[in-house]
Amino acid sequence: MKQLTGNEIRKMFLDFFASKDHLIQSSYSLIPENDPTLLLIGAGMAPFKPFFTGKMKPPHPRISTCQKCVRTGDIENVGRTARHHTFFEMLGNFSFGDYFKKEAIAWAWEFLTEYLELPKEKLWITIHTSDDEAFEIWHNDIKVPAERIIRLEDNFWEIGPGPCGPCSEIHIDLGEERGCGKPDCAVGCNCDRFLEIWNLVFTQFNRDEAGNYTPLAKKNIDTGAGLERIASVLQNKRSNFETDLLYPIIEYAAKVAGVTYGQSPKTDVSLKVIADHGRSMAVMIGDGVLPSNEGRGYVLRRILRRAVRHGRLMGIEKPFLTDIVDVVTTIFSQPYPELNDKKAYIKKVIQLEEERFHTTLAQGIELLNKHILELSQAGQTVLDGASAFKLYDTYGFPWELTEEILSEHNMTLDKQGFDQAMAEQRERARAARQDSEEKITIPDLSGIVTEALSYQPDTENAKIVLLLKDGKVVTEAFDGDEVAVILDVTPFYAEGGGQIGDTGSIISSLGKMEVVNTRKLPDGTIYHLGQIAEGSLKTGELVKVSVDYARRRNISRNHTATHLLHAALKQVLGGHVNQAGSSVDNSRLRFDFTHFAPVTTEQLAEVEKLVNDVILDNVSVGIIETTQNLAKEMGAMALFGEKYGERVRVVVVDGFSKELCGGTHVAATAEIGLFKIVSEAGIGAGIRRIEAVTGYGAHEYLKAQNDLIKEAAAALKTRPEEIVARIDILNGRVRELEKEVSTLHTKLAKNEVQDLLTRVKDINGVQVVIGQVAATDMENLRATSDMVRDRLKSGVVVLGAVSGEKVNFVVMATADCVAKGIHAGNIVKETAKVAGGGGGGRPDMAQAGGKQPDKIGEALQAAEKVIQSQIK
Repeated sequence: MKQLTGNEIRKMFLDFFASKDHLIQSSYSLIPENDPTLLLIGAGMAPFKPFFTGKMKPPHPRISTCQKCVRTGDIENVGRTARHHTFFEMLGNFSFGDYFKKEAIAWAWEFLTEYLELPKEKLWITIHTSDDEAFEIWHNDIKVPAERIIRLEDNFWEIGPGPCGPCSEIHIDLGEERGCGKPDCAVGCNCDRFLEIWNLVFTQFNRDEAGNYTPLAKKNIDTGAGLERIASVLQNKRSNFETDLLYPIIEYAAKVAGVTYGQSPKTDVSLKVIADHGRSMAVMIGDGVLPSNEGRGYVLRRILRRAVRHGRLMGIEKPFLTDIVDVVTTIFSQPYPELNDKKAYIKKVIQLEEERFHTTLAQGIELLNKHILELSQAGQTVLDGASAFKLYDTYGFPWELTEEILSEHNMTLDKQGFDQAMAEQRERARAARQDSEEKITIPDLSGIVTEALSYQPDTENAKIVLLLKDGKVVTEAFDGDEVAVILDVTPFYAEGGGQIGDTGSIISSLGKMEVVNTRKLPDGTIYHLGQIAEGSLKTGELVKVSVDYARRRNISRNHTATHLLHAALKQVLGGHVNQAGSSVDNSRLRFDFTHFAPVTTEQLAEVEKLVNDVILDNVSVGIIETTQNLAKEMGAMALFGEKYGERVRVVVVDGFSKELCGGTHVAATAEIGLFKIVSEAGIGAGIRRIEAVTGYGAHEYLKAQNDLIKEAAAALKTRPEEIVARIDILNGRVRELEKEVSTLHTKLAKNEVQDLLTRVKDINGVQVVIGQVAATDMENLRATSDMVRDRLKSGVVVLGAVSGEKVNFVVMATADCVAKGIHAGNIVKETAKVAGGGGGGRPDMAQAGGKQPDKIGEALQAAEKVIQSQIK
């Protein structure tokens, strides 16, 4: 058995399958492309789903990858077992209608026993109970003894209707000392003795909606071998966490926490969680995921916060996660060098999110303390699951921390109720994904030669090779039908890289289709969406095709301008600026970029000037087709996480910008006309957004601005150039009037205070003032309440005031009254409830609002009853 590093295993695997005529592809981004059913890539086969169905043709019938994956379904088990991870790497080899069981089994065995030199006598095989074919290959061809081939009913892979089939797993016996000690311990036992290291899936059937299985005309192979698991075997480690793929992060975390790995089971769990989650967050951010409250951003936020939580369990109170990025980029320097290129950005995103979570923790603890106080006052000791889940889901407060704080107060958490709320949320998320999946329709392209289809910008004639209506292939479509059309050759540019698709028309001898968008399928096939405006279209017909070139030119102006903007931002703000998304249409451009502070007015002006200088210089824009390596040597910018082929297209603006791009562009910068920034704002942690206009869009924008200035001048009865001076004069007058109003409010409040003090009630020895006043807002209402309380010196004040269509309430109590049982927060809560609102606060001061001003009298009466119940 060889002693190999994780990097060596990965390279050896890919080299092995390259020798078996597999196309070796780099890992796809964790963000799925054209697949809204997935939040994140969680399996090696996920990027190839259209190829497995046979609807699309792969770039090669044999492919092999080492795919980055993230799964969080078992996140609570991470750190508690030897194998569970959020981020992991999946080695895989795939066949799309090419080789099948015989080759897949033989190559897996060859790689494991001859290349990795795993002992044959320690390898065990599982197959499906009915898969005699696999048994014959393993037993007769590979010579695995029959007693080491186990038939299991579970060895069948399927996810609802679609391609499916039996699978065969390869396990290694790690020895009795790693087992559970039970006499029936065998393959399939939950202990660590028999470790699955490879799964071969033989997709040979298609399952229909009724549950019937029919053989596929073209059978496929989908395999998966966990890199971390194989590394643990070859490095003779008891868990994946002790391999060179994870252990350096554990060493870092242990050093920061001042603990030693292996001395405490509880501490070891926290170290493993931090190691696993540290890898995940770095790679996810590197692939373009950013923290948020939904979707994949929520997955990242949850992972990061869980790591912080486990740091706190070991006594780490200060932010500590950013330096993990240095360790992760060192581990992955060979397979993913781009992580190092984005290291500063990744660290900044983690820093901001970790700091934000420390603030969140403080907020969560305050909310939890309120729950604890309410439980204590009610004589209860169990926090309901719904409240705990709200803390977790809305505020990101870990349930473990909730449980720990409760225990300090001799209270417990209704974990069953929490789990139920969690299950309900997961079901909602699952249903949402299912809804998305039902909306996806990938046409069956097996009947056409997609390699023969082409994009030719200047063509005017084409032939319809496929018609789709309601996601189904049809031979003819008629007036009013919404359809998708695939042509043998098209001049329409397909939506991609942030640029919207072309529009135009497709005209046959008997009909016309208005094209409203052009898109591209995962295999590159271009299809045209629209409606039959008149007559009909038929498959096989020759048609005239016409692109709306005026619209295309506007799009091209905006697209080239995004490249100029990108380069200008790097010059003005720094090299850390990278594109984080874009949208280019015919009216404006939107450009998202990495930066960690608002862009100043001066910086925006400098960026705008740089871009317009290049436009006025009429610099030529060239297109170069070359290899990825040569493009990098040229210094061309590429989007990290974007999947590029071996041949790439570089858009060059002489002396200013070089960027990989497949979109449409102007021939020279003067065609852009004018570049004008419309807005700049933050849209997420470390991400800013600029919106801008060019050409005719810029002209229309400036005209609208000029018209607005003229209207403002007319309204102010002055000339446009004197608007600012006129506004200054008016603002001065407004400030004078506001002072007069404030003085009048103060006088009115004093009169109201005098009147209120004449109506003091004595309730069980406590002076109480309850009444309605004329305060215009909450601030004025608090000020009036302060004056009444100060005059009383001892007592309770409950005031209400109508403000527009709302009603405000303030309750204040002096310290001696609080000691007698008065709680302002509970009083105002019950008071506001009567007026259709809610609120709360401290025992000595609280405020609330309501939506029913007409109920203010009833609400104040309710306040008196609450006070009577509190005074004992």
